[in-house]
Amino acid sequence: MKTDAELSHADYQALSNLRFTLRRFMDFSASAAQEAGLPAQQHQALLAIKGHPDHERMTVGMLAERLLIAPHSATELVGRLFKADLVDRRQDEADRRKQTLELTAKADMILQQLSQVHLREVRELAPQLIELLTRLQTSADEAKTS
Repeated sequence: MKTDAELSHADYQALSNLRFTLRRFMDFSASAAQEAGLPAQQHQALLAIKGHPDHERMTVGMLAERLLIAPHSATELVGRLFKADLVDRRQDEADRRKQTLELTAKADMILQQLSQVHLREVRELAPQLIELLTRLQTSADEAKTS
């Protein structure tokens, strides 16, 4: 692995451009959510719940993990989503201490619209991201062989 002294200007440039592109996408995402009437974190929560594997119900604890937030913050977030009629909470039958989460029809409709515009944006950014990631991977592969 290259040390800091061995990093090329191109490495720094690729990292900078990757970070910029990701931030640009996150800014787009937050703006799109806001236009749909949702704070960005609520949009992220809905997507995490919807995108969770079918074989397992999403819990508040799992949501906290997916959003990289504290469990008490996830509980508060779920409370706001529940009040907005975006999620239903149910007590887990196997473990009564847990609550499982399910999107409401209202949330499904909002999330579908948001996801369509997000996919268009991702598809537009994909070539740029692929180029940046390829450049970083190529640089890493070259460092391994030298």
